[in-house]
Amino acid sequence: MILKLINVSKHYQLGNNLIKALNNTSVEVNEGDFISIMGPSGSGKSTFLQIASILAEPTSGQIFLKDKDVTSYNEVERAKIRNQEIGFIFQQFNLLARTSAIDNVALPLVYAGVKNSQQIKRATEILTKVGLAERLYNTPAQLSGGQQQRVAIARALINNPSIIFADEPTGNLDSKSGDEIMKILQNLHKEGKTIVMVTHEEDIAQLAERQIVFKDGEIVFDSGSKKSQTKKIIKTKNTKIINKNTKIINKNTKIINKNTKIIKKK
Repeated sequence: MILKLINVSKHYQLGNNLIKALNNTSVEVNEGDFISIMGPSGSGKSTFLQIASILAEPTSGQIFLKDKDVTSYNEVERAKIRNQEIGFIFQQFNLLARTSAIDNVALPLVYAGVKNSQQIKRATEILTKVGLAERLYNTPAQLSGGQQQRVAIARALINNPSIIFADEPTGNLDSKSGDEIMKILQNLHKEGKTIVMVTHEEDIAQLAERQIVFKDGEIVFDSGSKKSQTKKIIKTKNTKIINKNTKIINKNTKIINKNTKIIKKK
């Protein structure tokens, strides 16, 4: 298991009101999972992403990353484990504006203390993998939105993270560029990468193998849970029964219409 949240909550005090941005949430993420997180604005999906990726501290509950309890880690410890174990892909790309693609991608290796020659080698390999071998020394201003997001994906992969968090990775892209980015993420999933992706687009969410839906700070649907699977089976079974009954009704209607014609003929 890569990630486990147990009864995690995040509450804010706003004047006299207690805002429950996340409320008693429990989730397990296994190695190789590709999970989409959905929900309306204010549902808690972004807060979940911040807590799960150790960017923010929970009000209560426990967080385990690769069986380590990281709940009480201080900021220095959290920054270190994020650099070692977690890759981030943001909607706004978050690239350094005056820095080349290769240097943007190599930045996590700088923080990790990797030698410069290895930084260049690994960054070149990853950028080539995402189709930017000809754009190594271009700055973000010289790249399209889709190309900038590819740089962001390469940066997320550079330290070979245990889990990748993607926050609306196609949100700022046209449909063609969005499709290209999703193909890259799907290929990474096929390679065994673990991906948790927040999106508001249902068609994008369906490309993941598991969907989780938030509402009012709580999970209201998880296609990976036994409870949700049972509901889905029951719904499918009921739909089949309804369809079967509809066919019987249609058949009986045809018989009645036929008999009515015979009576009228007589």
